[in-house]
Amino acid sequence: MCRLARVSRAGFYRNWQERAPAAAEVELRAAVHQVALAHRRRYGYRRILQDLRQAGLTVGKHRLQRIMREDNLLAIRHRKFILTTESRHDYPVYLNLAARMTLTSINQLWVADITYIRLQREFVYLAVVMDRYSRKVVGWAVDKTLASRLVIDALRKAIEERRPGPGLVHHSDRGVQYASADYAQLLSAHGIIASMSRPANPYDNAACESFMKTLKQEEIYCNQYRDWMDLSTHLEEFIDQYYNRLRLHSALGYKTPEDFERSCAVPPAGQLTAAATMAFFTPPAKKAGA
Repeated sequence: MCRLARVSRAGFYRNWQERAPAAAEVELRAAVHQVALAHRRRYGYRRILQDLRQAGLTVGKHRLQRIMREDNLLAIRHRKFILTTESRHDYPVYLNLAARMTLTSINQLWVADITYIRLQREFVYLAVVMDRYSRKVVGWAVDKTLASRLVIDALRKAIEERRPGPGLVHHSDRGVQYASADYAQLLSAHGIIASMSRPANPYDNAACESFMKTLKQEEIYCNQYRDWMDLSTHLEEFIDQYYNRLRLHSALGYKTPEDFERSCAVPPAGQLTAAATMAFFTPPAKKAGA
């Protein structure tokens, strides 16, 4: 090439060294754009960093932050997350088992929660059931009412999807929907044990509440929906296609929930998994002579 172009080898390599950094920067920016736009600007720099590294590209977090800031690719964030729970009722309240469990597989602990979504002319409500071990949403339902049928529909979908064996623990807040007789009967019919959060303690159901926050920030607040049916279509795409299958989860070592489950030797649906361990408080032994 040097002979044909009538240039020295030293001149060729000097020119290549001057152009190479610019070409590498363009290639990196193109990869960042591709990841950020593929996830509709839902990803922050941490997940984009992991995605690039999994693709074999080496980049530091400060350089990535600079590129995202310069190219207007920072994740879209809008309103704050709001919780609403009506726990003033006369239904039974169950012992908190989730706080005592150490999980080893799926279908040991499911967590459930409800949130509201505001459309242009009405409010609708979303109920979600999540496998606490893999963070996968295994059942969800959306409705125009907060009646018990909302959470019952979500639970039925989860049971049909997973077909868990007896002994599964279902954890929720103390809302009237989860404490209702119809919901308790459905849990009992499938050998599922009820568990409920302690009053004014947001940590017991943190995984499901974190998902609700992600859903609001990455989907709900970023779109305008024509009506309830349009919202349902977008929820199906976000939960079933994007969150469970494509979105990297930091708590799972930057794997998607489905990839994490595949890597954990999950037993077939309907078969029992290894039991979770459970710890209870043991009072200290009294000293001699006390």
